[in-house]
Amino acid sequence: MKAALLLLTVTTTVALAGRHDGPTKPIKPKTPKASTSLPAPDPDNGGLKLAKGFSALVFADNLGKARHAAVDPVTGTVFVKLERLKEGKGIVELLDTNGDGRADQTVTFGGYPGTGMGVYNGYLYASADTAVYRYKLTNGKVMDTTPGEPIVTGLTLQRQHASKSLAISTDGKLFVNFGAPSNACQEKDRQKGSKGQDPCPILENYAGIWVFDANKLNQKQSDGKRYATGIRNAVALDWNKATNTLYALQHGRDNLNNWGGVFNDTVSAELPSEEFLMVKEGSDFGWPYCYNDHYQNKKFLAPEYGGDGKTEDRCAGKEKPIMAFPGHWAPNDLLFYTGGTGGANAFPARYKNGAFVCFHGSWNRAPLKQGGYFVAFIPFGKDGRPSGKYEVFAENFAGVAEPGVPGETANAGKPDLASPGDAKHRPMGLAEGPDGSLYITDSVKGTVWRVMYAKK
Repeated sequence: MKAALLLLTVTTTVALAGRHDGPTKPIKPKTPKASTSLPAPDPDNGGLKLAKGFSALVFADNLGKARHAAVDPVTGTVFVKLERLKEGKGIVELLDTNGDGRADQTVTFGGYPGTGMGVYNGYLYASADTAVYRYKLTNGKVMDTTPGEPIVTGLTLQRQHASKSLAISTDGKLFVNFGAPSNACQEKDRQKGSKGQDPCPILENYAGIWVFDANKLNQKQSDGKRYATGIRNAVALDWNKATNTLYALQHGRDNLNNWGGVFNDTVSAELPSEEFLMVKEGSDFGWPYCYNDHYQNKKFLAPEYGGDGKTEDRCAGKEKPIMAFPGHWAPNDLLFYTGGTGGANAFPARYKNGAFVCFHGSWNRAPLKQGGYFVAFIPFGKDGRPSGKYEVFAENFAGVAEPGVPGETANAGKPDLASPGDAKHRPMGLAEGPDGSLYITDSVKGTVWRVMYAKK
């Protein structure tokens, strides 16, 4: 019965992706007007606190549980993926047809929920939890007659870490996250005292990044190649065009405190690190055998495999992150900023080729305050590595953040929340417009902010 239900779910997803589901009363999308100047920001910047010199407006609101976003590089049409269907649709197309900087026309299509989005070679790519599809773009839009073409299909519907986030290289490689359907590959998942499976069988088909041909239809997982392994779950992926390299941020495992001793509640709140990874072909980042400790800048053996908080063992040779953050902040999107095509809103030069990271926010940092719930900026050097510490670029999404100064880290990511359910907004996705604007999506209400830089 379970197998039949799974087959029905996957088959239904494929069928729904094969057509464009427009509004009940079809409308002919207008071509967005190119913007040559910045619109007026909202008086309160849409509720956000931003780094000095920046302002924001609410580009769209109440879309639903928004995930990742993508922008057409010519027209600036914004596409947003939804985690849950809204009125039977899973992709929202947002158009600013009058050039005032805000979406005034909405088209919905794609009868499947999911996370990943991207634009490549005239196509919009979007993922379900069991597949990846693409839609031909016509004048920067997906028309009501455009079918969804299956690129990768037939993937197993996972119980946890199911989102198929994606990134596409400039030469047409499609990278897809296959998160581990497990916390730490225990014999009994998340149970105190349950040992880790050794070797971990999950690594064969999960806990890594697979690479496919972005131009080829109807690929199965077996048609792709495991590009990197030992990654528990990387919702945040991006291809850095400046270095032609894939980067990802990993969600670290939970429940170190299940093992007691040195793994007390406070240690479990801060560790393991959320890891910023430079991903090369063949990389192994150590999950489930290892976890990262940013205080000691080392990877240690996980307690499920006999670790005691100081033993490196097999972890000494695993790939290290290029930057590490406190535990459970949930990095959910990554964007290397290019400055657009030299439009009206290009950010200052120091931001070019740097990385923006969306921290979705934690649920399990007790007895400490919950953390995350902000967007960080990380400057990068020519070597493709961070050239300085992370900076708080945008905050106050949760609505209850401690007072702080954007650009400083003293109070960053420490909202006084009992749980994520108390957050007014949670930053989720990032996208860049052709004029250099930065778009940020929210997974609570489906707000989309447009962040701009006011040139002096």
